[in-house]
Amino acid sequence: MKGHFNITEEPIQIESVVRQVIHPNAGAVNTFIGTVRELTHGKKTLYLQYEAYVTMAEKKLGEIGDEIKKKYPDSRVAITHRIGRLEITDIAVVIAVSTPHRAESYEASRYAIERLKEIVPIWKKEHWEDGEKWIGNQKETVAYVSGEPRGEIEW
Repeated sequence: MKGHFNITEEPIQIESVVRQVIHPNAGAVNTFIGTVRELTHGKKTLYLQYEAYVTMAEKKLGEIGDEIKKKYPDSRVAITHRIGRLEITDIAVVIAVSTPHRAESYEASRYAIERLKEIVPIWKKEHWEDGEKWIGNQKETVAYVSGEPRGEIEW
C-alpha cells in the first residue's frame, strides 16, 4: 500500500487520490474532502498552519488503511493530508475508499477521518482575527504542550 498514504506541502489533487482506489471490483468509491472553514466555534479563522511528524504520520495513515482492510477485505484506501499554510477553502485532506458496495464505502470513509484525527501526528495552528492557538490533536482531546505541537500523545 506504500504510496497511498501521503503527507504533502503541495495542493492535493483529488482525482489522483481517487485513482489509487478505483478497480474493476469496486462498485462504490467514497471521497471525503476536508477543507479549511472560515468560522470555528464562532471565531473567524484567517488561515491554518498544519505541521506533522511526516514519517510517523504516513505510517499511521497506513495503519488506518490496514484497519479498514481488516474490516472490509475488498476495500482500497488512499489518504493524503496537506501541511503548511492553508487558506480558507483550501483542501486539507482527501480520503478515498473503494468497496464492492456503497454502505461499506461510507462506513470506511467515516472511520478513516475519525481515526486520522485520533492517532495521526498532525497538528494545526488556528489563526484568528484576535489571536492564534495550536491544537494539540485534531480531536482537541490532547492539549498542546509548552511550545511543542506534539502534545502528550504517545507515538
